[in-house]
Amino acid sequence: MPHSIDEAFTALPLRALADAALARARALGAAHADFRFERVRSASWRLRDARPAGSSDTTDLGYAVRVVHGGTWGFASGVDLTLDAAAKVASQAVAMAQLSAQVIKAAGADVGAPPTPFGQWGRVELADEPVHADRTWVSSYEIDPFSVPDEEKAALLAEWSTRLLAADGVNHVDASLLTVHENKFYADTAGTVTTQQRVRLHPQLTAVSVDESSGEFDSMRTIAPPVGRGWEYLTGTGWDWDAELERIPELLAEKMRAPSVEPGLYDLVVDPSNLWLTIHESIGHATELDRALGYEAAYAGTSFATFDQLGKLKYGSELMNVTGDRTAEHGLATVGYDDEGVQAQSWDLVKDGTLVGYQLDRRIAKLTGFDRSNGCAFADSPGHVPVQRMANVSLQPDPAGLATEDLIGGVDRGLYVVGDRSWSIDMQRYNFQFTGQRAYLIRNGRLEGQVRDFAYQGITPEFWGSMEAVGGPQTYVLGGAFNCGKAQPGQIAAVSHGCPSALFRGVNILNTSNESGRS
Repeated sequence: MPHSIDEAFTALPLRALADAALARARALGAAHADFRFERVRSASWRLRDARPAGSSDTTDLGYAVRVVHGGTWGFASGVDLTLDAAAKVASQAVAMAQLSAQVIKAAGADVGAPPTPFGQWGRVELADEPVHADRTWVSSYEIDPFSVPDEEKAALLAEWSTRLLAADGVNHVDASLLTVHENKFYADTAGTVTTQQRVRLHPQLTAVSVDESSGEFDSMRTIAPPVGRGWEYLTGTGWDWDAELERIPELLAEKMRAPSVEPGLYDLVVDPSNLWLTIHESIGHATELDRALGYEAAYAGTSFATFDQLGKLKYGSELMNVTGDRTAEHGLATVGYDDEGVQAQSWDLVKDGTLVGYQLDRRIAKLTGFDRSNGCAFADSPGHVPVQRMANVSLQPDPAGLATEDLIGGVDRGLYVVGDRSWSIDMQRYNFQFTGQRAYLIRNGRLEGQVRDFAYQGITPEFWGSMEAVGGPQTYVLGGAFNCGKAQPGQIAAVSHGCPSALFRGVNILNTSNESGRS
């Protein structure tokens, strides 16, 4: 059954605090003001060889007021849950906007000038958004992980770890579980009022094998993705944990015996458990419009997919159809409404291989002539200002596409790559290389065992241009990460990326081994 918003959250004086803050902002002349109250509970458990290695359980609770005043932004936050304190925070936000205006004027810029997409300054204006009054939204999950006793969580991780440790060749096992329960209340001077609740978690186990005679070691990690689900994800719904845990020791043993890859050009079949990260780095960040405009460069740089190339850039083959989506069930970036009161949407980023869209917040949408934001504003805590953040960016399957084994069957000499590992990409999201948990040599359409020390290398449009076949819906998996970083001060966001298996022709494969011949 669908969950309702926690009573402990709705019992807080959310409306009264919002009313006090927004009334003060209006009285001080704000053209726009919004109020955001958050309660974010995060907990983690870590085990080493089935024994506890650490845990944490923290709650971040507070509220923020953001204003547009005199053509500039202002922001302030607080934790005192009194009406006078909320009004004072609004006053501080207006004061910050006034101070910003003085700094901008001192730099010789005009905060009253019309905004332009390539100008550093100009007055802040927001794209229009319909009013969403008294809306609630709860993510799709069955069992809130915080309703499960901590002892039960630790016991399950310990049992899984013990199972792996009992296998031949497994010397150590690391296990972890991250869980988040997030509540947000939002109200603005236009009349939008939303209350939301979402749950997400990330379980992970890594088995390590050590060859005592040679000193060589390697690891094999679960490929189960983090998800916007509840505790049911660990007990049978959405992933076959028993099957994966049973295979890991055998896969790790094969990897320890595997030969080092021969470098050169290979056809590549990439499993969704690996391809999601390539999507994240080469498409997800590259289609954040604040990066493409040069407004943002923290963590991931800017983007080769500049705004003047919208509708023109050949991003990849005609089989390439990529969406931005804030509505995908169980997606880590899925919400009902973003942190600017914009309703969640799904839209095209790449259509038939051509760049046709970007990820937007309300200011960037207005700057660049879009009628509306597509709901990509997010703040990771009540003490941080919302910034443009990534949606669930996903490569769509071919409705009549092949199964993974049939994609492999069409390769004479290639590699099949499974699971993500290390990666590197330049500050324009253009040149990259990725490794994986494991790779299998393909000869004449058949897998011939694992190889080690591999990385695939590419230039973003050339790599996606080499995509010759896209798997069917039966191969589609929603991968993702908890720890996408952006902004200064830094913020962290969780995001999912769905994709099918896909076949790429003529990809450069590097051998990453050191002098001893092992990575």
